[in-house]
Amino acid sequence: VQLVESGGGLVQAGGSLLLSCAASGSTFSINAMGWYRQAPGKQRELVAAITSGGGSTNYADSVKGRFTISRDNAKNTMYLQMNSLKPEDTAVYYCNAYSPYGTGTDYWGQGTQVTVSS
Repeated sequence: VQLVESGGGLVQAGGSLLLSCAASGSTFSINAMGWYRQAPGKQRELVAAITSGGGSTNYADSVKGRFTISRDNAKNTMYLQMNSLKPEDTAVYYCNAYSPYGTGTDYWGQGTQVTVSS
């Protein structure tokens, strides 16, 4: 499974961005997916996650009410709509996909930079 993120960039506080994660390869094996972020000097943290069918989602408290995760399985693509962005949202955002086959495998994208200016 290969994951490629896009949509990052520089935005002013209060603005919006839409991140996309396109999956290719053995996409049939993908179950849950999620977005993580890592700011300089900090550990990578879960931002939002979504189940295989998209019926259940969960969010970090810091982004609830501002970010929305979704996926289009027909297009093998996951999204993160980010609204009301804050400077503290600045980080590299990574796409994650989990496959339960075998012993279970986590796949990661290369990351996309999101910078929010005050």
